[in-house]
Amino acid sequence: MKVVFNKPLSALCLTLFAATVQAQTSEPLAEPIVVAVAPYAGNKPFPPVSSAWPVTANVTLASQYVSRGFRQTWGKPALQGGFDYAHPSGFSFGTWASNVSNRYIENGTMEWDLYGGYTGTASDFGYSALIYYYKYPGASFTATNTKYDYGELSFGATYKFLYAKYNYTFTKDFFGITDARGTGYLDLGANYDLGSGYTLNLHYGIGRVASTGAADNSIWNWKDYKVGVSKTFEGGWTLAGAYTKAKGATNVYDNFTTGALNTAGVAETSNPATGTFVASISKAF
Repeated sequence: MKVVFNKPLSALCLTLFAATVQAQTSEPLAEPIVVAVAPYAGNKPFPPVSSAWPVTANVTLASQYVSRGFRQTWGKPALQGGFDYAHPSGFSFGTWASNVSNRYIENGTMEWDLYGGYTGTASDFGYSALIYYYKYPGASFTATNTKYDYGELSFGATYKFLYAKYNYTFTKDFFGITDARGTGYLDLGANYDLGSGYTLNLHYGIGRVASTGAADNSIWNWKDYKVGVSKTFEGGWTLAGAYTKAKGATNVYDNFTTGALNTAGVAETSNPATGTFVASISKAF
């Protein structure tokens, strides 16, 4: 991802949504300064353990796509959907996709996730071991010719309405950042049943970008949180709303751009980590 800042800062930017649903300006620039890339990360929930029919599908229309606290669609709406296969033994695999913005991901318009693994339960406890691969067709950080594609191992545990999940990047690159194998994301949260189909969704995340080369990738570290409520209806429908916000370890996210021009011919800048509200409607089949 090529990023440009108004001032010589360095850098860029980049939830688990634990219900059926997923969701998630500009000013003229002086002489642009090309700098590095930033973290993102996928937001798929644990695949279903079992189903009367082993193949399920889902589609979501969201006011915007926010993942791990960052606005993937630059504040614009997102159309998302996927398919899952769950065997009664606990093994499952699936795929999920969403539109993204080229103002956030250089030359990128789509995120495509592939994942699979094992999910099980023991009384009030649940556990999972999954592998994810995130693809961004055509997207590349041109300054280093690094693709945004990357893979993660995910280990999760639940107890009643509480959950914890840790994702570990096993590929050399992480969302356009090179020499970042070992990047980790800790996802803690709760999905508390309020009754009458309402669920309180709470999330707190900690992202740490690893450094295996000469560069210090820790400048991309961040934390994020989400507070939301979802409501399920008969027929597989879910409505959800949430407030989400991220905070970088440094100020590298404050003025972010890929250099993509708006209709006025100006490269838009924004803070993709700023607090924002996300509303969505989802249908499971």
